[in-house]
Amino acid sequence: MSFADRLAVVALLGSLACAGQPEAAPEEQEADLRQNVQFGDPLPGLSAADKTRFLTGQEAFTEVEGMADGLGPVFNEASCAACHLGPSLSVGGSNGRLETRFGRDSAGHFDPLAAQGGSLLNDHGIGAVGNGYVYDGEKIPTEANVVARRRTTPLFGLGLVDAVPEAEIQKLAALERAIDSAVAGTVAMVPDISTGRLAVGRFGWKDQNPTLFQFAGDAYLNEMGITNPEFPGESCPQGDCSTLDNNPVPGLNDDGEDVVKFADFMSLLAPPPRGKIGTRELAGELVFVSIGCATCHTPTLVTGRSPVSALSLKIFHPFSDFLLHDMGSLGDGIEQGPAGIRQIRTQPLWGLRTQGTLLHDGRATTPAQAILAHDGQGKRARDRFAALRSAERIALLAFLASL
Repeated sequence: MSFADRLAVVALLGSLACAGQPEAAPEEQEADLRQNVQFGDPLPGLSAADKTRFLTGQEAFTEVEGMADGLGPVFNEASCAACHLGPSLSVGGSNGRLETRFGRDSAGHFDPLAAQGGSLLNDHGIGAVGNGYVYDGEKIPTEANVVARRRTTPLFGLGLVDAVPEAEIQKLAALERAIDSAVAGTVAMVPDISTGRLAVGRFGWKDQNPTLFQFAGDAYLNEMGITNPEFPGESCPQGDCSTLDNNPVPGLNDDGEDVVKFADFMSLLAPPPRGKIGTRELAGELVFVSIGCATCHTPTLVTGRSPVSALSLKIFHPFSDFLLHDMGSLGDGIEQGPAGIRQIRTQPLWGLRTQGTLLHDGRATTPAQAILAHDGQGKRARDRFAALRSAERIALLAFLASL
C-alpha cells in the first residue's frame, strides 16, 4: 500500500468515527479536550453538579480500605490510587504496578487454574483475623506453566471512550477488515452485567469489561476483595473456598455506592494533555501513518450524545481502536473471555510521554523498544519502523513524545 493510500485509510477511519452520529455544533466538533488541562483534572466544561460528582468520586478513589471495610481477605492493593497514580501525584494515571496472571497451557488449551486461585494472583493477605486464622498473599501454583505480568493502565479520558456508541466500534472493526483483513482487529463481545446482554468490551488489557461502571466493580472485587452488587461473590484465597469460613467481614461489603463514585471519577476525568507539537512532530505523524501504526492506533474517535454535555459529541484522540489484535509472541499467554492467548487490546497512546514502562508487561522502557517488540498483526509495522531512515525515525519518535 502506498503512502497516499495509507493516508486515505486514516482519513476513512477518522470519518468512520463520525459516521452515523447526530450532527454536532461546529464548536463541539472542533473542541480540543486536551488543551488547558493538567493530568488528573476533570473534563473541561463540567456543570457544577458534575464537578461535585468528580470530586466526590476522586475522594473515594483515593480512600485506603481496611479490614473493617471488607478488604480482602486476599487482595492486591488497598486503594484504587495505589496503582492509578502518576505522573507525579496526579490521580488516575499509572505507577507501572504489575499484577500477575497465571494458568496452564496443555496442547493449546488454556486452563486458568481457578481451583488454585487463577488466573489473577492476589499477592497480599489481610493477615491474622480475630480467631487467629492468618490470610497470606497467594502464590503461583506449581501446576502453572504460563505466568504473565500486566501493567496498570492510565484512566485519563476513559469517559470519552465509554461514550462512544457500540455501533461505531463495530463499524471500525468492519472497515479494518475491508481495508486489510491481515491486521484487522476483533470486537470483544462480553457480558454486560447491568443489562444481562453481550456488549462491546473496551476496558482492560483483554477488553474484558464493556463499561467503566463494570470495570470499577470488577476491580473493587478482584483487586481489593470488596464485594459489591454486580460482583457479590468473594474470591476464594488460592482457590480454597473453605478458608472463607474465617472471613471477618462476610456478605456484601459495598452496597454499590463506592462503585458509582469510582465510575463517576473515571468518567469525568480529562484526557491527558498533549505535549509540544511542531514541524518535526507533524512530520513524525505522517511517518506514523505511512508505516501502518495508525491502522490499529486509530487517531480519532467521536462520542455519541450524552447527558453530560462535556462528553456529548466530542472529537478526541486516543490513538487506539479498542479492538483485540493477535500480537503473536507479544501475547501474554492468558485466555480471558473471548480474548485468546495471543490477543491484546490496542493500548491508547495518549499520555505516552509520561509512562516509564510500556507494553502490557512493562518490558519496554522506550517507544522504540515497544515498537520493535511488536509481533503478529503488528509485525509489518514493526519491520517498516526498523527500516526507516534516521531522520524518519527521529521524527516518528518526536511525534510519540508529544502524545
